[in-house]
Amino acid sequence: MRKAALIASVLFVAVVSTACINSFAVHDLNNKAKMYAEKGDYTQAIERLKSSIDLDSSIVETHYNLAVVYTNVGNYTGAIEEYKKVIALKPDMAEAYYSLATAQNNLAVDMSEEKESVNLEDSDSSFEVEDLYEDAIENYEKYLELNPNATDKADVEAQIQRLEEYKSKSED
Repeated sequence: MRKAALIASVLFVAVVSTACINSFAVHDLNNKAKMYAEKGDYTQAIERLKSSIDLDSSIVETHYNLAVVYTNVGNYTGAIEEYKKVIALKPDMAEAYYSLATAQNNLAVDMSEEKESVNLEDSDSSFEVEDLYEDAIENYEKYLELNPNATDKADVEAQIQRLEEYKSKSED
């Protein structure tokens, strides 16, 4: 009986210690990523954030920060995937819906203009321009639903209107 209690205690301490070490490492990686992003070294920021996610994929802020960095470098497919992970982890985070809608809109514009920088090969998803615009509208609306007193409400409503106009023109 005493031996079992001792083994359980040792295992408990080992698990708690590992969790603390992982937590410290994640925090450190996130801080380094922020530092690199502020300097404009997005490659290093992305590497740190991905490493942080490898250690603990349940931290909303890490996914959100990675999505923001992807957005900053124009990797909208990566940003979209990360914003969706943020929403899966924290479905009431209004900013994630706004940012997701913006990334979807930006990717649709790039695809419409057939920009050379659009690379969909690394994505786990397939994207169609019309679907991206429709999804962007839905996500902007969800943002306003979650944040009805948003200071940018008029701007978001105007963006929704522009997207709906584009959508109706493309259906004709």
